[in-house]
Amino acid sequence: MDNPPNATPATCREQALAGLQRGDMALAEQAFSRLLEVQPDDAEALQFLATRQLSRGYTARAIELLLAAQRAHPQDAAILHQLGSAQMLAGDLQAAADSLHKGLELAPGMFVARLRLGVVFEQQGRQREAMSAYLGAINAAQAHGRWLSDATTAPGVRDAVKHATQYVAAGRRELFDAIIEPLRQRYGRSELSRVDQCLSIYLHEQPAPLPDPRQRPEFLYFPGIPSQTFYPRERFPAQAQLEAAVDVIREELRAVLSNGQDDLVPFLGTNSAEAVAAHLLGSSGTQEAAWDAFFFYRHGVRHDAHCARCPRTIGLLDSMPLVRVRDHAPETLYSVLRPGTHILPHRGVTNTRLVTHLPLIVPPDCALRVGGETHVWKEGRCVTFDDTFEHEAWNHSDQTRVVLIMDSWNPDLSEAEQAAVADLVAAIGDFNRSGEAPAQPRPEESSGSPAG
Repeated sequence: MDNPPNATPATCREQALAGLQRGDMALAEQAFSRLLEVQPDDAEALQFLATRQLSRGYTARAIELLLAAQRAHPQDAAILHQLGSAQMLAGDLQAAADSLHKGLELAPGMFVARLRLGVVFEQQGRQREAMSAYLGAINAAQAHGRWLSDATTAPGVRDAVKHATQYVAAGRRELFDAIIEPLRQRYGRSELSRVDQCLSIYLHEQPAPLPDPRQRPEFLYFPGIPSQTFYPRERFPAQAQLEAAVDVIREELRAVLSNGQDDLVPFLGTNSAEAVAAHLLGSSGTQEAAWDAFFFYRHGVRHDAHCARCPRTIGLLDSMPLVRVRDHAPETLYSVLRPGTHILPHRGVTNTRLVTHLPLIVPPDCALRVGGETHVWKEGRCVTFDDTFEHEAWNHSDQTRVVLIMDSWNPDLSEAEQAAVADLVAAIGDFNRSGEAPAQPRPEESSGSPAG
């Protein structure tokens, strides 16, 4: 096609966009073709013309155009997405997987590209990778308010999204069953019947039979165990060792506090206005709210330097029946609540574990409320509660309040059930992380925020 003498990239583009605005695809195609003659690496022209070739069934020509665009613009994720889609149509699944993967490395939030990558993996027979790609696509889309229903899903991908959802549901059921099966073989199926019901509840295959409307776990509900806010002291005989050593533990705490804020971190990651705005913290005084922590374990990771600072405290904690789940638990710490700070009502993640406080420094006007029942801490006397009930804690005094927090197994779980829950929670965490886009922080699904 010969260009008019006055054809410039700007005039060609202007004519092409005018054609698009009027719905005149032929005019737009002619103008973009002229644009390519004067500017061969123009991405917009190459992508449009590739789309036109695909509409005619000329897949090979479309791929040629998109490869030219990709060579000229190697960091353009949208081009890689379009190229991968064309390669899928051509049946070149490995090339499609490579292009889509490169695009997602550049733009992890492209959930349609991630969905298409799942389709490619499924067609290649790569079941685990397909499931991860589908899950990542669904998570990324729903984080933006998409794919929550037919109304929030574009018609062009609606069937694919439904298929992906069904594929993920079937795949994770098979995966989690396989995790529990060795324990069924070891302990007997009847011994793990409540674990099977717990998994069905988690997978939304049946409703949670919550016996108390005040209780609502954020993550995992284990059925068939008593539902209660505070637990009797006699259920935890090992805690007598903590109470007997309270003076020793407090002495190590004071050494930590003597360094001021240097050794403490905000429990929520921040004590800033964002935490207050998110209704996590409140203040009853003139000082800003602050909930700080000195961790011995967090999300199951031991803080060796902190443990070395407080050897007697960690020695006692390690002798307790702590929850131990890879990448998730235990969670043990000195919990430091500054004057006037109110930890606002919230719920924990699972009733398979309970939270214990050993109060170390408790000024007046400090208390804990669980399920509407208020408990006033007494220094040196442990209190254990189920944080899946809505709970809150406050320090209305002008002094700092500190408790030692640990999480322990619910004593109403058998040894076999504890082992199964530990394996299941770790597997769920692995599965959910497999669906995360690169460079995104993992959700701490099975770690809680014990009131503290």
